[in-house]
Amino acid sequence: MTARRAPWDKGATSRPPNEGWPLATTRPLRGQVALVAGATRGAGRAIAVSLGLAGATVYATGRSVRGHLATKSRPETVTETAAMIRAYGGTAHALRVDHTVEREVRRLIDRLRREQRGRLDILVNDIWGGDELTEWAKPPWTMDYRLGRTMLERAVFSHLVTSRYAVPLMVERKRGLLIEVTDGDTLDYRGSIYYDLVKTSAIRIARIYHEEFEEAHLPGLSAVAVTPGFLRSESMLEQFGVTEETWREGTVAHRHFYASETPYLLGRAVVALAADPKVHRKSGKVYGSWTLAKEYRFNDRDGSRPDWGQVVAEEDRGG
Repeated sequence: MTARRAPWDKGATSRPPNEGWPLATTRPLRGQVALVAGATRGAGRAIAVSLGLAGATVYATGRSVRGHLATKSRPETVTETAAMIRAYGGTAHALRVDHTVEREVRRLIDRLRREQRGRLDILVNDIWGGDELTEWAKPPWTMDYRLGRTMLERAVFSHLVTSRYAVPLMVERKRGLLIEVTDGDTLDYRGSIYYDLVKTSAIRIARIYHEEFEEAHLPGLSAVAVTPGFLRSESMLEQFGVTEETWREGTVAHRHFYASETPYLLGRAVVALAADPKVHRKSGKVYGSWTLAKEYRFNDRDGSRPDWGQVVAEEDRGG
């Protein structure tokens, strides 16, 4: 596939991965339908683009679309995400959906059922919207519970309501993959009570759906939680005052930045899971991008293979 020049070609971390990625050529997900809820930027965008490059028809949803930015401090939109997929020869639809609003989710699923004849192979829950709500370095009893409640609504309830209406499409066909995007592959405390509740809830949702699939005797359905390592997202690059081309300079601001990864490492991890005929063996568990990169033998888009798990292990050993 030949890419056209586009605004995101100017050094943005969210530009499409290089065309040398083998799965962009073999397109193992050709004919499949994917819904990426929360595909505006970061990991969600990279997952949507990677699924599209691998052959899936992608429905990319989020609250920010062209002409309507839900997060005023960020310029990215799901309109751009879908355009990136189409620019590389994929098929994508960008839809403005607030996943905390039940009627909007139902309308989305009704459209998907109508346009794809009830087919949904991959559901990715990456809805977040909590950056401006997270309070760090404060004990729980001093936090603003209103911010916390909003965060739980945006990043936990949204996953639950989306799965409630999307998963039945998979159940009807007795096959499908639910992906829950989280932060961290352990139950260790994540430094802020509401942030911790959100990210551990994503892991629990995957486990719960796995158990329910088993109870319903649906071996063709799987639920897996995935996490990136130190994510070199658009906002992180901006925060450190670097670009994707100069990101190594960010190590001055944060000593662990040398082990950071682009959102596409996780995007490729999701594709690897979706293309694995034995993915059910992983159902109910949580995996880091670095772990899946080793198992499925893929690299980040610059050819490197960051290993955040090793960094954490060295920290635990006092290295």
